[in-house]
Amino acid sequence: MTEYDMWKIFPRMPKKVIIGDITVRDGFQHAEKFISTEAKKFYLEELIFAGCRHIEVTNLGNPYSMPQFSDAEELFTYLRGDLFRKKCAKRGIDVDDICFTAITIREPSVDRAIELKQKGIGPDRVLMMVSTEEEHHFANSGTTLPNYWKEAERCIKKCTDAGIKMCGTVSTIWGSPIGGATDMKDAVKFTKRWLDIGANDVEHADHDGSASAADVYRYFSMVLDELPDVNLHIAHFHETKRVASASVLASLQAGIRNFEATLGGLGGQPANFMDDRPIKGTGEYYYDDPRYVGLICLEDTLVQVDEMGIEHGWDVDRVLWLGKQMERTMGKRLRSEAMINGRTLKEGHMHYARPGLKKLKEKLGEKPDQLLPEGWE
Repeated sequence: MTEYDMWKIFPRMPKKVIIGDITVRDGFQHAEKFISTEAKKFYLEELIFAGCRHIEVTNLGNPYSMPQFSDAEELFTYLRGDLFRKKCAKRGIDVDDICFTAITIREPSVDRAIELKQKGIGPDRVLMMVSTEEEHHFANSGTTLPNYWKEAERCIKKCTDAGIKMCGTVSTIWGSPIGGATDMKDAVKFTKRWLDIGANDVEHADHDGSASAADVYRYFSMVLDELPDVNLHIAHFHETKRVASASVLASLQAGIRNFEATLGGLGGQPANFMDDRPIKGTGEYYYDDPRYVGLICLEDTLVQVDEMGIEHGWDVDRVLWLGKQMERTMGKRLRSEAMINGRTLKEGHMHYARPGLKKLKEKLGEKPDQLLPEGWE
């Protein structure tokens, strides 16, 4: 007999997930205009009010390369301040339940995070990143993999001493936009290495949309066979082929329960143009068409897991409303389809119904719920 219960077919698939938001960091880092500090505060707190408890606030790298994050300290000052705490308390939210993350690709950024922590406004968690393909790693970090690993080990010790968690990202798992095909086994080894040197968790990243659902399932099955604690692993998918929702499903089926997303599917490489001038960023973009860049949409991903019956802790309708506001902030159509079409409503959309069906059924002598001719079995 065919089995219809998906949880029996995929026994590792979770009944509850964590979806972290990285709109204000990864989403805005690719914007070629400065998003105002007040707008960033608005989206940070509204996402938290909508249910987010794992949120990336900013990048603590050099503002010369990424001026989008020149307001990093101001954002943390606000989130650690009394006004934000009062707003959260009014809504029954415990600020201590929220994990605030900052990106710190290199050691000077880690040192800056520690300085902010000592001032009482620093992040709870920071993130460093390696790529299994060294050309991609060099483009992001400016150094070699062996040298970076030693730097990361130093930084993790510093962070541990300062009371800050470290997330280690592994990228180019399913391919590199520079070097091409990669070996997933290398990413499993890198994941182990992060944990060996003291990282608290690992972000498994598809930074250019190379992943296919089959390989996503294979990879996360490999990872969980080696490192079965699901709390250690976070899935991070970019969307370039409109198939990332399949990667989310494959991750769930393999047993992954932590994901990241952005409103409208925003995101990508740090911008190399800001407002009216070229800036450094991380150099030339990895793509030829700007329509095909960004992460999985928070709105669409939430609707997907919600309609699968998976618990997530978000107010989906509030997120769909935020997606509409984000299109106004960015001044263009973004990538969410759920934001436009909404959720699948059990009660239907009766305002689209054509008049006359009830009268016609009465005229033909049919019962209101009759779907087959009289006498048919």
